[in-house]
Amino acid sequence: MKIAVVGTGYVGLVTGTCFAETGNKVTCIDIDKNKVERLSKGEITIYEPGLEKIFLRNLKEERLKFTTDLAEGIKDAVIIFLALPTPPGEDGSADLRYVLGVSSELGKILTDYKVIVDKSTVPVGTAEKVQAAIKENYKGEFDVVSNPEFLREGVAVDDFMKPDRVVVGTRSERAKKLMSDLYAPFVRQGNPVIFMDEKSAELTKYAANSFLATKISFMNEIAQLCERLGADVDMVRRGIGSDDRIGKRFLFPGIGYGGSCFPKDVQALIRSSDDSKYDFKILKAVEQVNDLQKLHLIPKIKTYFNNGLKGKRFALWGLAFKPNTDDIREAPALYLIEALTAEGAVVVAFDPEAMLNVKKMIGDKIEYAENQYGALDKADALIIATEWSEFRTPDFDMINSRLKNKVIFDGRNLFDVTYISDLGYHYESIGRPKAT
Repeated sequence: MKIAVVGTGYVGLVTGTCFAETGNKVTCIDIDKNKVERLSKGEITIYEPGLEKIFLRNLKEERLKFTTDLAEGIKDAVIIFLALPTPPGEDGSADLRYVLGVSSELGKILTDYKVIVDKSTVPVGTAEKVQAAIKENYKGEFDVVSNPEFLREGVAVDDFMKPDRVVVGTRSERAKKLMSDLYAPFVRQGNPVIFMDEKSAELTKYAANSFLATKISFMNEIAQLCERLGADVDMVRRGIGSDDRIGKRFLFPGIGYGGSCFPKDVQALIRSSDDSKYDFKILKAVEQVNDLQKLHLIPKIKTYFNNGLKGKRFALWGLAFKPNTDDIREAPALYLIEALTAEGAVVVAFDPEAMLNVKKMIGDKIEYAENQYGALDKADALIIATEWSEFRTPDFDMINSRLKNKVIFDGRNLFDVTYISDLGYHYESIGRPKAT
């Protein structure tokens, strides 16, 4: 099948590459000439484990190509995916200017039946707006479908190739047949393609991400309570996670969620609810809890150093909002950096993938180490903000020899409290007993 993907950001590039991997001819379209040139030469523009290998293979076998020309890119395509940014506005609502702008342009160049698919995360009612934008200039046949993505950064290729489910919002039998054929190779093991109306599909994406964010904020609230009552959140997590009705995933407490999806989608659903004259109280609390949780380590750090952080040197392990990505959008580490430097502290950071992105954002506000142990030199304490695998079993002899004080503030609960205590560390984590 011939497919076009408009937008070569994270979702667009993963989508286009994975569809090409199953034999489709895919043309990806982007207005950024420099990016298109780099991609066409085989230079991948995002970090995502496992993507580069199949990207290069499909580029070589000419199933995947890139262009800046919208008309050329969609000319032979049966299905056109819109994978465009929908950044939050000042009021939290999703900004649809890119989605609707491209839709309007499509209306000027369509000549035959196409299925236009909203792959971007968009508010309920967007499919109708896209349809109206196209109809302004095109009177022929077409269908607009909602097909939200459920990709997790760091495992996006596996998520796409082996989806838990595929959600498709359309009431058109013609579009339904095309979407069924397109996704058939991805659901051979029986995982469902769930068809529904467009509005329900649009809301499904927001509901899914908001529910997961709610689980995270709930566990962070439980962790807060554990610290006050002397309970251990890891024990509580295991106790409730063994209940099939609750499940084990997204129950790990920490210093809050970040990234491109959860914060934006929670905000957008709150805004959509407000616009509908409904007060979504739970989600507003989820957002408030997360905002506070990002700075949960700061009072612990201040207490240990008797509120004297000026001139203190902190090693920071992790900058990305989660491991296996270079994405720093809404990353808790950025909030920690802001709070610490505002107190006059020096921060020396290491992250396997995200340091370049942070340097582009904040420049030399902090120092950057060449490796995780280099960040420790003469540091008064170590702070852990991202749970990269290489941080889980470090060389503690190396840490002891380079860290000025045996002090660790762990925002991701990487280490066993008893083990760290036996090593002689002052160790504070999230929702667990303090090791001193």
